[in-house]
Amino acid sequence: MTTQDSHSTLRLEDDILKVLTRDVTRTLSAPELAQAIAAESDWRNLMMPIRRAAVALAQSGRLVIYRRGKPADPLDFRGVYRVGLPRLD
Repeated sequence: MTTQDSHSTLRLEDDILKVLTRDVTRTLSAPELAQAIAAESDWRNLMMPIRRAAVALAQSGRLVIYRRGKPADPLDFRGVYRVGLPRLD
């Protein structure tokens, strides 16, 4: 990973967390996140980078990946997923 790649990854992680903090009670899908981050550009190019960033954030405990409404293992999930901030209850 180059320095530019790691910077971009860190920036994307920050962007994801900023979007999620707008409404801490909601979970968002990858397309919803991508559109919120890059509404004016081709947001579809962000789908895989968002997935990688979400996995890294989930591993560090900063967000939760949900599959079918239940928390999923960040290293072992497939298909459609949503992400949200960890709940404090």
